[in-house]
Amino acid sequence: MVDVPELVAQAREGRPRAVARLISLVEGAAPQLREVMAELAPLTGGAYVVGLTGSPGVGKSTSTSALVTAYRKAGKRVGVLAVDPSSPFSGGALLGDRVRMSDHASDPGVYIRSMATRGHLGGLAWAAPQAIRVLDAAGCDVVLVETVGVGQSEVEIASQADTSVVLLAPGMGDGIQAAKAGILEIGDVYVVNKADRDGADATARELNHMLGLGESRGPGDWRPPIVKTVAARGQGVEEVVEALEKHRAWMEEHGVLTERRTRRAAHEVETIAVTRLRERIGDLHGDRRLDALASRIVAGETDPYAAADELVAGLTGE
Repeated sequence: MVDVPELVAQAREGRPRAVARLISLVEGAAPQLREVMAELAPLTGGAYVVGLTGSPGVGKSTSTSALVTAYRKAGKRVGVLAVDPSSPFSGGALLGDRVRMSDHASDPGVYIRSMATRGHLGGLAWAAPQAIRVLDAAGCDVVLVETVGVGQSEVEIASQADTSVVLLAPGMGDGIQAAKAGILEIGDVYVVNKADRDGADATARELNHMLGLGESRGPGDWRPPIVKTVAARGQGVEEVVEALEKHRAWMEEHGVLTERRTRRAAHEVETIAVTRLRERIGDLHGDRRLDALASRIVAGETDPYAAADELVAGLTGE
């Protein structure tokens, strides 16, 4: 039997096992999930959520680790959600970011969790919003969400983070990839990592040019900065933190932060509602109502849209 209030109280005290248990309940869609979310609701809203995305090989994990170091130096508690590809065998995270962030493994002010996508597209795990809420309620000042690195489908991070950081690296054709992926629309801060390599300046110039071409900003609007870093050596990381804090201040001043969080909550509610409807429809397989509607479609007596309307009306009682 899970004592949810006690588990939440322990998480608030910073006990990593309690935080881990809560996130496991979220990932497993446990029966206690509703109670967990109800307990967490009044405790959230304090964490600053930063999403890091980019193509594989740009140094997302190294950059995340460097940001953790910078925030810890500032005395902030940090949570990290590192979303990895799913193992085709166990369904669990295929890559362990605990290994890549081993410098912080023994720091009680840092909580690192690898989450599996479990087939969910968009670079995030389906349970990421609830996991972010757990880390928020557990007292993390900053939550860093590192996406899986799947390329052009990674834009979903923009709907889950307060600030989205897009990482690129020279020599990887990232300028073209950014244009194709819609990444130019989601970035609040752009980071050209591995800036000690040839072509870093050219990558930054190309990115700046492309941002200018797609720009439709008015006076006072946020213009995403481009920061060059060598995350493996910690170079430029303080400038990234400074850019993040400037963006946060701008959002708070213009009411954008509340707007983004409201939109995020609405998307989460919609996802939960749609999931519940899918489950109910899934339960109908072999049901006479579904079979009868299918037979009428085959006989030409109705069309799929009208049948779907009838099915939804039956499910919702409309």
